[in-house]
Amino acid sequence: MIDLSTTYLGLALKSPIIAASSGFTDSVSKLKNLEQHGAGAVVLKSLFEEEITHEYEHTLKVEADKTGREEFLDYLDLRIRQENLEKYTNLITQAKKELEIPVIASVNCRTAYEWISFTSEIEKAGADALELNVFVLPSNLNNSSAENEKIYFEIIKQVKKQVSIPIVLKISYYFSNLGNMIRELSHSGIGGLVLFNRFFSPDFDLDNLEVTSANVLSQPGEITMPLRWIAMMYGHAGCDLSASTGVSDGMAVAKLLLAGATTVQVASALYHHGVPYLDVMHHELTNWMESHNFTKISDFRGKLSQKKYSKPDLFERVQFMRYFSDKESMI
Repeated sequence: MIDLSTTYLGLALKSPIIAASSGFTDSVSKLKNLEQHGAGAVVLKSLFEEEITHEYEHTLKVEADKTGREEFLDYLDLRIRQENLEKYTNLITQAKKELEIPVIASVNCRTAYEWISFTSEIEKAGADALELNVFVLPSNLNNSSAENEKIYFEIIKQVKKQVSIPIVLKISYYFSNLGNMIRELSHSGIGGLVLFNRFFSPDFDLDNLEVTSANVLSQPGEITMPLRWIAMMYGHAGCDLSASTGVSDGMAVAKLLLAGATTVQVASALYHHGVPYLDVMHHELTNWMESHNFTKISDFRGKLSQKKYSKPDLFERVQFMRYFSDKESMI
């Protein structure tokens, strides 16, 4: 009998496949559908920092100077933010009433400002954990790498003061020393790291000379980035590692678990195939485990990580160069 259960952030999951924050996780009915098709946990659609901070107050006050209605605009600003917060906490509360699987709240953030005080409301609403989707684009030429990286640790420090539920950090790979950053973050008191998040990428419309979006959904080939870094950090990280990006099928899930991931998050695959595709992914993973005589995930998790594999140098960049050198010698 194949057992797909696992533990993530100290939470018991029936499956390592988690429904990532997306349009599929913004209502109780959608969450129940995900649970019915076997999702081990759900990450609610992210609440953006801009929705719960005062960052746009300056704009409102500029408008107030023009209209002379500052008090009304302040009231409108406060009401809009309160409505956003109330809607989100209500979603958490209702989800916890209707679902048996863990419900993970999500906040998309880029500063350590006053929005952090709201995280205590997330915990009170019943969230099992809190995922912080953090990205500081390294495009500000006035900030050093150390200054950008400091923001991540400051966010963790401030949020930990507010909540006792597990904190997960979802990060990108835009760091000057990625391996060290992953290790340092993993030992900062958080429960897990999600490798990696994806953001809006610009493209150019050559006909209309406009900037458009590119690659909104991840592609199967993008699995190589989380695969490599989870395999390399397995055994070195002080928290759970969850994989994201390029998870297209059950075989991709198997690969990431072999690398050492505790769980795997999916979103693009659901957009491509629909929520029932989770059944297919579970079936593929189960069949693969049976074919290799694995009965539970712990039988093989991390088996092909750099720490456990017999040829750890295969994860290093030099192997890429050697590949092309060998090809050239064959011509």
